[in-house]
Amino acid sequence: MSLAKATMTNQTPPSLAQDARNQWRLDHAVTAHAETTPDKPAIHFGDLTVTYAMLADRVAATAQKLRHSLTPGDRFAVYSMNHPESFILLLAAAHIGAIMVPLNWRLSVAELKFQLSDCDPDILFYGAEFADKIDDLTDNMPGMSVQPIEQLDEWRATTANANYPATDTPVPTSIDDDVLIVYTSGTTGRPKGAVLAQHALRSNAIMSHHAYTMRPDDIVLNILPLFHVGGLNIQPLPALILGATVIMHKSFDPAAVLQAIATDRITQITTVPTILGALLDHPDWDRVDMASLRMIAIGSTDVPAPLIEAVHARDIPIVQIYGATETSPTAIYQTADIAMASAGSIGRAGCDCAVRLVDQDGQDVPTGIVGEIWVKGDNILSRYWHNDAATATSITDGWFHTGDMARIDETGLYWFADRLKHVIISGGENIYPAELERLLAGHPELAEFAIVGRNDARWGQVPVVVAVPRDPAHPIGAEAILALFETEVARFKRPKDVLFVDQLPRNALGKIVAADVAALVN
Repeated sequence: MSLAKATMTNQTPPSLAQDARNQWRLDHAVTAHAETTPDKPAIHFGDLTVTYAMLADRVAATAQKLRHSLTPGDRFAVYSMNHPESFILLLAAAHIGAIMVPLNWRLSVAELKFQLSDCDPDILFYGAEFADKIDDLTDNMPGMSVQPIEQLDEWRATTANANYPATDTPVPTSIDDDVLIVYTSGTTGRPKGAVLAQHALRSNAIMSHHAYTMRPDDIVLNILPLFHVGGLNIQPLPALILGATVIMHKSFDPAAVLQAIATDRITQITTVPTILGALLDHPDWDRVDMASLRMIAIGSTDVPAPLIEAVHARDIPIVQIYGATETSPTAIYQTADIAMASAGSIGRAGCDCAVRLVDQDGQDVPTGIVGEIWVKGDNILSRYWHNDAATATSITDGWFHTGDMARIDETGLYWFADRLKHVIISGGENIYPAELERLLAGHPELAEFAIVGRNDARWGQVPVVVAVPRDPAHPIGAEAILALFETEVARFKRPKDVLFVDQLPRNALGKIVAADVAALVN
């Protein structure tokens, strides 16, 4: 059941007729494949193989179970490393109109508790590897039940089926119902929950099918974490919607990835620069059999030219993609046929969305001039959860303001320029300076400070504190400043160094110039 349209263009396609929208949900595709190819593997995970028939059965049983606790619009959270149950839970949420909230397991308990208190889920599904944190996470949240994700077969088996027979009861859910809340930090430093409807994931799938010329016989390897829209939506969910096979690794290991490419005949994989760099550095890169691999997708940040060249040297197209959590995430992408001739570009506007480049007044900029990327289409977020102000400032007449800058050339190719929000990208993870700077606000021994990214050969960037001591004769030690972050934020977010300066660079209006601060550490 491909969602791709017969003719792919770079124009926004007509919307689905309303009756069609009301008759389609994400789980319908899996049900169709269970009828036509029941024994085909949908997901391989270690020694576990889930066929399409098994996947459809588990989605239906999970939906029945969830109906006892949830009504349309209710939330449940998933706190687990990669596991097939994440997709089963997502499709079950689509079936009953519930909303899944994937949690970033790299975050600290304090950060996760903020998100849980914000979205107020009724159930927390967790992986065994995080069992020791569950008591802390559920403290002061008595209404939230917990369930180990590895025990969901037993959980489903306890369903009282009297009210929900196996034949399934139609429910008033549709493509326009919300299905995901994915938290993303912003310039205020407070995480925001981007609410994505089923139509956003459908639109993303349409563009993934186009970007990767995805086919039912594809074998997609997923190594990205499923708490990201990238891990969930760039290739795995579109592959399941199409009827392809997904091989899922619990976490990234370069040797295991290279072995899987050769032995499992992988045809598609999505990476970020840090992961691709680790694959290239592995001694097996040059000798592993990659004949089955039709392309490598890559996103999250600018891709260094040497990485692109190394992949192309093996005659494998590397397809760059651009997007954001709020665009589900696909918005702009290369395709394999242009990848080698347009290396360094992020591609053309997606086939199921529209893209503009605008100036600070929201007016379109000419070809060749850098402007902010705005995106419009079914793929953008519905709203930010419980944050009307952020929604209002981020969406204008249906156009989502990405905060990222690019230019377009005469051929319609986009070239990434800068990040308006000054986000630090470390190992493919977004780190927002404002979130870290809140922890230093009001520090008695610092006159002023800023946190910027320092270029790093391994991670791309790492956060660094640039500070002006209040008493230069007796400055606070760098170790004392770095210690303030140890229990408050995830390890990957913690600043790695402190640079003391006499003053921070400011513009004529007295505003700190982040680019000039960054120049001090690079």
